[in-house]
Amino acid sequence: MTAERGLIVVVEDEHAIADVARLYLVEAGFGVHLSRDGLSGLADIRRLRPAAAVVDIGLPGLDGIELVRRLRAENDWTPVLFSTARDAEVDRVLGLELGGDDYLTKPSSPRELATRVSALVRRSRVREASTVLRRGSWELDATRRTVHVDGRPVDLTTTEFDLLAQLMRSPGQVFTRTQLLAEVWGVADYSGTRTVDTHIAQVRAKMGAPDRIRTVRGVGYALDA
Repeated sequence: MTAERGLIVVVEDEHAIADVARLYLVEAGFGVHLSRDGLSGLADIRRLRPAAAVVDIGLPGLDGIELVRRLRAENDWTPVLFSTARDAEVDRVLGLELGGDDYLTKPSSPRELATRVSALVRRSRVREASTVLRRGSWELDATRRTVHVDGRPVDLTTTEFDLLAQLMRSPGQVFTRTQLLAEVWGVADYSGTRTVDTHIAQVRAKMGAPDRIRTVRGVGYALDA
C-alpha cells in the first residue's frame, strides 16, 4: 500500500505493535508494508525501496542490526528508525554506528513514532537552495547528498548528513542540543538529547577531524569557522 507521503516498511514480529504502528503511520499519510521477520524485511526493503523503514532490533531469523548492516554494505541508505526493547546504551550506539538514523525504545508512543518517521522522511527529501557548501577541506553537496573530505567520499547516514549540513551552513554558530533536535530531527522537545551526542560522535569519527566540531560545554556544538 502506498500513499501521498510515500511507503514505510515496518519490520516487526509482534503483531499488535506492528498493527498500531501501521494505523498511526497511515493516519499520518503514509502507505505501510509490514514484514514479520528480518529476512523478509530485508527482501522487502530491497524490492520496494521505501521512503523509510522502521526496524525492530530483536527480530527472528535475522536481527535488525544485521539487516541494516547488509543494506549499508550494498550502499542502500534507506532512512532507518530502530525500534528496540533493549535499553542498554551500547545497543543504541551500535545501531547508529551501523547506519540507523534514529531509534525509539519500547514501549513507545505510536504518535511519536509517526512524528519521528515523518521527520526522517522530510529530512531525506530536503534539497537546499545553495547546493554545495565548502568549509576548508570539507565539501557537502546538498542536491546529490554527498560529502567529501580532501576529495575522498564519506558515507553518512541521512541524519548524520543533515546534522553536518546544519553545522556547515552556519560555521561558528553555537547550536544547543534542543535547537539541533528541532532543526534536524524535527522534534521541538523530547528527552532524547543524548542521541545528538551520539550522532555528533559518529560524524566526527567519519569526517576524520574531530576537533573541527567543537563542544561548547553546557551549551551544545559548533563548527569552527
